[in-house]
Amino acid sequence: MYSSIDEQMMNDEHNFDEDDDEEIIYVSRSEMKRDMLELQALGEAIVKLSKGQLETIPLEDETLAEAIYTARRIKHREGLRRQMQYIGKLMRKTDTEAIEAAYKKLQDGRKEEAREFHELEQWRDRLIASGPKSIEEVMTQYPNADRQHLRQLVMQANKEIKNKKPPAASRKLFRYLRELSDS
Repeated sequence: MYSSIDEQMMNDEHNFDEDDDEEIIYVSRSEMKRDMLELQALGEAIVKLSKGQLETIPLEDETLAEAIYTARRIKHREGLRRQMQYIGKLMRKTDTEAIEAAYKKLQDGRKEEAREFHELEQWRDRLIASGPKSIEEVMTQYPNADRQHLRQLVMQANKEIKNKKPPAASRKLFRYLRELSDS
């Protein structure tokens, strides 16, 4: 009744049903393109890092590292664009988890530095605006601060504001607050 071809097809279907445990994941072209563009953008961001920041990124793949250093030297716009595409291609072929983690850590560090900078600016502005009242708050925040030096800097900064002079004492006050926060 069944021809040999029909029997073979039935056996193939039966074998296919046994392999249902393995899940096949389909990735759309759009998703692949988004991933590719994300990796290329990461490559561009890494190329734009300073030399010191770039040294913190783990580039195990020699070809990728060489491509990044080459891109940093290219000045011609079209050549740089092609080099960025090449870097994106190389990044698709390598494991980028360590690179992404190091870049994210670098970015988070920048955000933390900016937050601390703004906090110190607020302390300086509060000291200049309210004078001696805020000095006590700074002394509780930074017990090793020199009260007399703080008062002098605050008075000089207020005098400069009153006389419409450049804010040299305000800058000194900020630097002193930064020294206190670093220690």
